[in-house]
Amino acid sequence: MRFSTPQRLLPALLVLLAACNEPSTTKTEQPTTTPAAAPDTTVAVAPPAPAKPDTAAIHNVAAYLAGLPVSRGSDLQELETQPAWQAYAADADKSWTKYHAARTTKIEAWAAKELDSVRAASPTIFYPFSGPDFLNVTTMFPGSQTYVLLGLEPVGTVPSRANLENRKLFPALKESLWSVLNFSFFRTNSMAVNLKSVELDGALPLMLLFAARTQHQVEAVRYVQLLPDGQLAEADSTLIRKPGRKAVPGVEVKLRSASGQAKTLQYFSVDISDGQLGQTQEAALKYVRTLGPLTTYVKSATYLMHKSYFSKVRNLVLERSNFVLQDDSGIAMKYFKPADWQLTYYGTYKRPINLFAKQYQPEMTAAYTDKANPPRPLPFGTGYNWRENDSNLLLARRATPVAE
Repeated sequence: MRFSTPQRLLPALLVLLAACNEPSTTKTEQPTTTPAAAPDTTVAVAPPAPAKPDTAAIHNVAAYLAGLPVSRGSDLQELETQPAWQAYAADADKSWTKYHAARTTKIEAWAAKELDSVRAASPTIFYPFSGPDFLNVTTMFPGSQTYVLLGLEPVGTVPSRANLENRKLFPALKESLWSVLNFSFFRTNSMAVNLKSVELDGALPLMLLFAARTQHQVEAVRYVQLLPDGQLAEADSTLIRKPGRKAVPGVEVKLRSASGQAKTLQYFSVDISDGQLGQTQEAALKYVRTLGPLTTYVKSATYLMHKSYFSKVRNLVLERSNFVLQDDSGIAMKYFKPADWQLTYYGTYKRPINLFAKQYQPEMTAAYTDKANPPRPLPFGTGYNWRENDSNLLLARRATPVAE
């Protein structure tokens, strides 16, 4: 049988395709050199940053106490809708507007000129006999990093929700603030009553309020105590509420200013008269000595450091301070040795108010009437003679700075 051409070619094509599909048995020569390693393109991944703590809750308490709006979404927003808080907030805004116009603006302008070099060299401010007065010290020294306040008033705690809802809170706040906003100082007797109430159980609520009203963000609050050797240690609210005679309870508040500067505010409730310091083994003074060179601020201090039985805190200030800014109720002029201190006088010196008439200083009158070195202007009121043109401040600069 004869086959057509395509039929004859089919077997040959099948053989050819089979040959193409066979695996090759020919060995390929491998290069004798080791190829360069491929570049490592792995990107190092940084560990995730720790979550920032939620500081809104504590700051909202401060804002609420100050009569300022709380954060959106805060559980305190519903309390702001109550007529009592709204009336309090409106009244507070008026009072603070008046206060800032009469005092803050003038202090800031004066201090920017007169305390410029002092501020630059004042990371730590010591403010004995302060009570909860963060307001005045931060206005005078807004760029400092640490503020250490001492007073007789109890430490207090962060107000609970029940206390924030208590309508007695607002009258208590207004009464506590009335004298400091109108006269620049707290009335000691009133503070002793107001800061032992259920609504305001100590200095902390007012310190939080002042922080909010001076445009600080409150980031954290912790209760602390001073051990007998002057070391700072943690404490709980039980010790803060009932500290006992030998304990030095305190609180530490972490703040951030409007410009973003981190600050630490500390307050300790302690009697620093010479006799009572033995009860606490001088823990407060030992702690202050660990803080390095100080700038000490004293205002409306009831002339206690004039007296012999406040010699230990007076000596501490004179030994560890590079600068002392005070009114005449601070350290008596006779304790500033001319060889150690350069004194600059501001304002007007008059006799102390009748309550403190015995603390009149003839040396101050002589200094303020020295025509060769007249006092410099003081364009605001401060201290017990609180009216403008009746007040005085003394700036003492140490001749030889304190060593670290």
